[in-house]
Amino acid sequence: MFDCPSHLARMRQNAPLVQNITNHVAMNVMANVLLAIGASPAMVHAKEEVEEFAALADALSVNIGTLSAEWVESMELAAKAANQAGSPWVFDPVAVGATAFRRQVGTRLVELNPSVIRGNASEIIALASESSGGRGVDSTDPVEAAEQAALELARRTGGVVAVSGPVDFVTDGKRKARVANGHPLMPRITVLGCSQTGVVAAFIAGAEDVFEATLAAMACFAVAGEIAGDSANGPGSFAVAFLDALYNLNDTQLNARLRLEMDDDL
Repeated sequence: MFDCPSHLARMRQNAPLVQNITNHVAMNVMANVLLAIGASPAMVHAKEEVEEFAALADALSVNIGTLSAEWVESMELAAKAANQAGSPWVFDPVAVGATAFRRQVGTRLVELNPSVIRGNASEIIALASESSGGRGVDSTDPVEAAEQAALELARRTGGVVAVSGPVDFVTDGKRKARVANGHPLMPRITVLGCSQTGVVAAFIAGAEDVFEATLAAMACFAVAGEIAGDSANGPGSFAVAFLDALYNLNDTQLNARLRLEMDDDL
């Protein structure tokens, strides 16, 4: 039986070191989000040290939001090093359908077998089909439209795929689940999705079941957003309240608020 609080407690007890190769916009917010929920973030992307650091880190997250050729090299080196070390890593295919360069990079990174792929519906559809789609970093598709693509992508990679949106969808190609928490202000805060990728990396570090750990990460993030929305008056106050909600998130809140649907019959 899925026990979200136990996954949160395990992650906090371990305080995993998460290496993040993420975009310029996301670094500060992402680091603060990881610290608030109980992980230890490291923003290490120089190609001269990514392999060495990936061997030390408990998990890796890779985000293609602000791409450059040099950063792509670092991403591939780090992913290969994580695989060699037996450490899990998460791929965030930001705006992967927007340009040919992004589609090429997305395909190359998928071939390195990420433990988890986390993106919005348009990104997952584009990545699964290696086609254009989306409107920059924004999703133009509902989560429901990406469910089949997510299932196919999970089966192809042997990993977990998480689609974020008003109702998150998580699958490993066999099991699937939906999380109906969150708040409408969440998309109004830049890079919360990028930060969510780092949280997923923290939860899957050392996890026996990557699907359940990913689901727990998505659930905790969404419930914290819902709690923050209760007191926020707009995007500015929401951003502050969200960090506090992550920091203070507890078993009682998760058990009372989590709206989860699971289906093992695929």
